[in-house]
Amino acid sequence: MKTYKVLTINPGSTSTKIALFKGDECLFSKNVSHEASELAQYETISDQLPYRRNMILDLLKEAGISLDDVDVFVGRGGGLLAMEGGSYNVGECMLKHARNMQNGVIHPAALGPQLAHEFALQYGKQAMVVNPPDVDELQDLARMTGIKGVNRVIHLHALNLKETAIRHCKNVLHKKYEEANLIVCHIGGGISISAHRKGKMIDGFDIVGGEGPMAPTRCGSISVADLLSYMKKNHYSVDDVKSLLTKNGGFVDHLGISDAIELTNRADEGDQYAKMLWETMIYQIEKCIGSMATVLHGEVEGILLGGGMVHSQELVDHIKKTCSFIAPVTPYPGEFEMEAMAAGAIRVLNGEEPLKEYTGKVCWSGFEWDEHE
Repeated sequence: MKTYKVLTINPGSTSTKIALFKGDECLFSKNVSHEASELAQYETISDQLPYRRNMILDLLKEAGISLDDVDVFVGRGGGLLAMEGGSYNVGECMLKHARNMQNGVIHPAALGPQLAHEFALQYGKQAMVVNPPDVDELQDLARMTGIKGVNRVIHLHALNLKETAIRHCKNVLHKKYEEANLIVCHIGGGISISAHRKGKMIDGFDIVGGEGPMAPTRCGSISVADLLSYMKKNHYSVDDVKSLLTKNGGFVDHLGISDAIELTNRADEGDQYAKMLWETMIYQIEKCIGSMATVLHGEVEGILLGGGMVHSQELVDHIKKTCSFIAPVTPYPGEFEMEAMAAGAIRVLNGEEPLKEYTGKVCWSGFEWDEHE
């Protein structure tokens, strides 16, 4: 079986990550920071495309790396409409939606498909995205809310969640992801908790919309009545509240910090406020894990913990103590995003998964009775 070479590209708000893989082996990786003043000269995120492309090419040239023998280029799949998980060809429809950020989320990840396409054109190879941020595999029971016509969607760290699950199934359970039931968590700057049944992420929390546990920069679930009162008291706008959901809530709103290490250091030094904040976040994570266990009817083969905060042994031990009665808890500290993009492409090239086509249509558009509204 051929060992394929893959270049993965993950554009972020202040940096661009690239990594070159040969099979499972990472040959080269780099995270390049961008000055805010440099990015500010571009009117839109898509306008940054030539700048970021040339930066990557210069970096690889400086490292003496040729892309002539790369088999596939994989970009982070931002800006796209909700779709099932998997690996997707970067076609014209996907490019159009990425450029326009069709899902309404303004984030540099939308440059991922565009950059992969640029390199694929230049070198005559394939371009893909793997498990984009807007993966939607919810079961119908997870969609309805108590307001007619308002249905749930979820935004999660789908790429890392699914790769963690796939690796655990292969290396620990010795079975296919499509044969297992798992609760998979990403615990980092944002916190995703999800239920996976037989290869589908059937439920989870909308971390962009304010569901789930609090996180370093996110407020998490809050009573609607309490939030409305808070808005009225502080003269907050809708945009102010959206900021609390994604950027300025959690640790930031309480103590003005987003670093979990700094928070735990304060707690260790006797800061009771910091200690309570840290323990409350863990408590909320555990509650959410418990809820996903009921989604899977208690048939859970593992609880997997990924993300940067999983480097904290205290956090892992606490979750093990509280949740091991459900299933074994296994930590996978850090992130597998670059590895996950490469692995997804290689599975396609090896014939283990189909290469899907992005249609530009949401995979779920509402219940049949919603059409009469």
